[in-house]
Amino acid sequence: MKQIFTKGRISLLVIFSVLLIDQIIKVLVKTNMYWHESIRVTDWFYIYFTENNGMAFGMELFGKLFLTSFRIVAVGGLCWYLYTCIQRNYKTGYIICVSLILTGALGNIIDSVFYGVLFGESTYSQIATFMPEGGGYSTWFYGKVVDMFYFPIIDTHWPQWMPVIGGKHFIFFSPIFNFADAAISCGMIALILFYGKYFNTIHGSKENKETTIDEE
Repeated sequence: MKQIFTKGRISLLVIFSVLLIDQIIKVLVKTNMYWHESIRVTDWFYIYFTENNGMAFGMELFGKLFLTSFRIVAVGGLCWYLYTCIQRNYKTGYIICVSLILTGALGNIIDSVFYGVLFGESTYSQIATFMPEGGGYSTWFYGKVVDMFYFPIIDTHWPQWMPVIGGKHFIFFSPIFNFADAAISCGMIALILFYGKYFNTIHGSKENKETTIDEE
């Protein structure tokens, strides 16, 4: 029981730490930068403030409310799975990976659910304020997700002799993301690299599910 409790505490520490860092960064960026303002850190790292509606493939048919509701349901499922992992005494590293994925999803849900009400609109000429007198830029569940990390590691043009793409601008790793996205990616990559076989073991048979013991 003591061991399970310890893993539960580790999971909670990961969740609260990542969530706190994610929200602090987002609030600082949102309330101190203009929309699409860029701060150069190095030639390959920028703080570039942007926001996204979080709509898969740009769909407008179901809208923001549908996507946010789906994410909430998915996070509820992840919470249940994480609790199950702790109760069944799965490896600590595996629990940390699941905690990272859960927290990353939760961090972006907070933006979608609350930011539209809590903050004013960010534009090219206006910096958002917290709890503006006239109300936020949207309503509950219609907030935009704040992104800021931009790593254009290679920024160049394709050689002119190349067919079709010759002379066109090329940026290696152009996505702009946030700390919550990074937590999800790190959790997923670590699961695949270090716990792929372990995942198959613990979910491969009913007997394995009932007898899995931490090996660390």
